Amino acid sequence: MTRIQSRPIPQQAFGRLADAGLHPLLARLYAARGISRADELDTSLKHLLPPEALTGTGEAAQLLADAIEAGARMVIVADYDCDGATACAVGMRALRAFGADVHYLVPDRVTLGYGLTPAMVEIAARLEPDMLITVDNGIASVEGIAAARAHGMATLVTDHHLPGDELPDADVIVNPNQPGCDFPSKALAGVGVMFYTMLALRAELRERGAFAGGKEPNLADLLDLVALGTVADVVKLDRNNRILVAQGLARMRAGRLQPGIRALFSLAGRDPARASTTDLGFMIGPRLNAAGRLSDMSLGIECLITDDAGRAMQIAQELDRLNRERRSIEAGMQEEALARLAGNGGISAGSRATIALFEPDWHQGVIGLVASRIKERLHRPTIAFARSSNGELKGSGRSIPGLHLRDALDLVTKRHPDLIARFGGHAMAAGLTIREADLRRFDEAFEEVVGGLLDPAQLEHRIDTDGSLEPGYFALDAVRMLENEIWGQGFPQPVFDDVFRVERQRVLKDKHLKLELSRGSTRYEAIRFNHADGAAGQIHAAYRLGVNEYNGVSSVQLMLEHFEAA
Repeated sequence: MTRIQSRPIPQQAFGRLADAGLHPLLARLYAARGISRADELDTSLKHLLPPEALTGTGEAAQLLADAIEAGARMVIVADYDCDGATACAVGMRALRAFGADVHYLVPDRVTLGYGLTPAMVEIAARLEPDMLITVDNGIASVEGIAAARAHGMATLVTDHHLPGDELPDADVIVNPNQPGCDFPSKALAGVGVMFYTMLALRAELRERGAFAGGKEPNLADLLDLVALGTVADVVKLDRNNRILVAQGLARMRAGRLQPGIRALFSLAGRDPARASTTDLGFMIGPRLNAAGRLSDMSLGIECLITDDAGRAMQIAQELDRLNRERRSIEAGMQEEALARLAGNGGISAGSRATIALFEPDWHQGVIGLVASRIKERLHRPTIAFARSSNGELKGSGRSIPGLHLRDALDLVTKRHPDLIARFGGHAMAAGLTIREADLRRFDEAFEEVVGGLLDPAQLEHRIDTDGSLEPGYFALDAVRMLENEIWGQGFPQPVFDDVFRVERQRVLKDKHLKLELSRGSTRYEAIRFNHADGAAGQIHAAYRLGVNEYNGVSSVQLMLEHFEAA
């Protein structure tokens, strides 16, 4: 059951925003998202939270500056997703600009798993580093940090994931979510944490006179990387993150972007001059993520750190190929997942609160995407498992509003201490490892915990919309205006709802429903992707505004999120 529900619009805030000169449609949308004053929309860098407010940045800057002065060798240990790749690229580009001897490693998802493990430390030791720096991981690497210290390596953890009960004994930890850190933006992505660390390092080097004889590196040139990693990691776009993303997009639109990002835009058929958060989240990010899912994220990192446009394009072409392969694998796994669920008699609000799925031949790198698709389709916290090694299963989970997934897994471990070998993550996404023999027991324990945390109303899928859209806004200039704004997690892209007559409909490629709709005397082109079931003669639809490009002609198209007979 899906319910369409309009967001309330605080009229006082709407009036203030409109009086300040904001476009009436934007004033309405922003008021519904908690903005009450026009100055809250100022995304200039002067409003960015200062680096010194983030616990650990000062100590990290001193540690790194001392290492640079001593000619110490540094190795960045990255994560294998887009956030980890962009964080690594920010570190590599900034530290090289500061004169550091810096290299990087990224673990193989299948053989080594996530984070700085003792096995990863042994691989890093072959490079004979004096210091290990983690990006987008490390806060849970208690054993890995201990192994690094045993090798005599200094350790700096930069991460944004929630810590466990025990912190690693690193020289310095920079993480807005660590105990005792009162940094106002807890939603920084891993790339944001690394960018802040580099800002602090530049200030420390400036204080030491490192740039007295030459030009100071402009770290704002890295904001395209920061924007990409922040959007792709689906962290909440609070004001600080919106500033980072807005500044990165502004640079992309001005043509000031890394060669690798430019190449990825080209292969995605998108124009950087009109770069949007949708491009980053659904076009560029997935192509980078494909390397970590199916191959080696070193490919993605190399694409982001090379200054050779030809090499960037060559790598981007391989990333594009991997992404097409990923889509094919994902489609097959999703079909198997839906068949398994149908074979179990389906799922309804009156049955289970959770979904846990496993097939022996599922690909470890794609289970997170399958969990996400099933969660979106059935509105249940979902965990998909794939076979690992030594009789273990790796799981990747996605949650729904109202359930903090990592906390739910923590409660499972408290009630069943021997059930989950390892876990970590966020409110909406988490990963875990269990024994294959314990899958049924985990399924029952997870269902019991989540069933106790959620009430039936939270298991009803709700689409929050911005209400009816005036006919005059079904225009290209309105669509372009909306595309120019910063939307994302916690600051959702506008969705409207209206009642339409269905004039025509047909199925494209056996899976997409193409419609011609009317409201009054006006007709609209519309499409609902991955939905082949026909519509009634009159529908109540929740939709986004999009642009259909065909034979060089641009026209407004309604992207239907959901519809029901009206």
